[in-house]
Amino acid sequence: MASSENSGTSPVNYLRGRIATESGIIDDGVLAYDGDRIAYAGPAAGFRGGDTEPERTFPPGSLVLPGLVDTHCHGANGGDFTSGDATQARMAIDFLQRSGTTTSLASTMTAPPADLLRALSVLAELAEEGLIAGIHAEGPFVSTVRCGAQNPDHIVAPTPEYVAALIDAAQGRMKTMTYAPELPGADALIDELTTHGITPSLGHTDCDTSTAAASLALAWEEMDSTGFDGYTGRPTVTHLFNGMPPLHHRSPGPVAACLRIAKAGNAVVELIADNAHLDPQTVLTVFELVGAENITLVTDSMAATGLPDGAYHLGSSAVTVTDGVATLDRTGSLAGGTAVLLDVVRRTVAAGVPLLDAITSATVVPANVLGLADELGSLRLGLRADAVVVSPDLHLLAVLREGVWLAPL
Repeated sequence: MASSENSGTSPVNYLRGRIATESGIIDDGVLAYDGDRIAYAGPAAGFRGGDTEPERTFPPGSLVLPGLVDTHCHGANGGDFTSGDATQARMAIDFLQRSGTTTSLASTMTAPPADLLRALSVLAELAEEGLIAGIHAEGPFVSTVRCGAQNPDHIVAPTPEYVAALIDAAQGRMKTMTYAPELPGADALIDELTTHGITPSLGHTDCDTSTAAASLALAWEEMDSTGFDGYTGRPTVTHLFNGMPPLHHRSPGPVAACLRIAKAGNAVVELIADNAHLDPQTVLTVFELVGAENITLVTDSMAATGLPDGAYHLGSSAVTVTDGVATLDRTGSLAGGTAVLLDVVRRTVAAGVPLLDAITSATVVPANVLGLADELGSLRLGLRADAVVVSPDLHLLAVLREGVWLAPL
């Protein structure tokens, strides 16, 4: 986030303090905004609208981050995005925004076709209102062997009719879809998704290395051919390591291909860095191997996020949360996360990842995945006035979304 020149017009509001930018942290910086747009972000010495006091003051050492962007979350605060219940979904979105995740995709689970189509329709309406940036469909075209918390009863191979029905139900708001490349029809699915501007996300797969590499290469080529001037998207990998065979020196599986292709800049890998889905040393290793610019931090959050331990649902599946870890009643496998994205950023930094790298993977990279880098993900002149103010140890102090301070949690 390079500093932006101030036009000379005094913005309505501004903050002064430590500002996190793409190029570094400005210890004495200013974030100014006029309405829902950033009017200045840079050193205080270059700000010419400071003839009034800052709108708000925060404790010494506080840091202003861009609004966080989560491309994989299933709900929060008792709300489940696959339920098809708009009230539940609004409850979850409100909580996520007030936690610092100012932009999110609503992720759906594999479900009976009628239920999934209804959920997509409801979420499309919420996207139309601007409450979410769109929809991530996790399934139903995934592996029954590596289904995780996905209900295997409703997992199917893609057919043109079902794919078209899902895309139609989402009303142009589907942004990503998780798929297993070994399924029959997977290549045709990639073609159909990219034609509609939907990012293929390899995941919940039992495929081998060569299959993963070939599928990501196809997705990259298809996205490159359908891109537009100044922007070409990249395929993603749904929660790397989870929902796929483990990396083994004689059978490397999809993980090896995903790491190699992400390192080359031709894919983005998701990491659920919540200390439950991944060991902190695994998170640090991936950052050092592929670089923050090729990683997006996600939560995979579910309805229990923000609530005490107990019994919940993830889609149609019963889940029990114990000590903050959600597991599927049916199999005992991990069933989504209970952390918010700021928690994930803090744990990523605690793992040894540099602060700016962790911030980049929770803001700039996911904004690029969504094709919204010219709208959000940075503190830069003209972008949406989204910001998160945190303490020196990265705990939440305040959230600004579209130039409006949100009520604290």
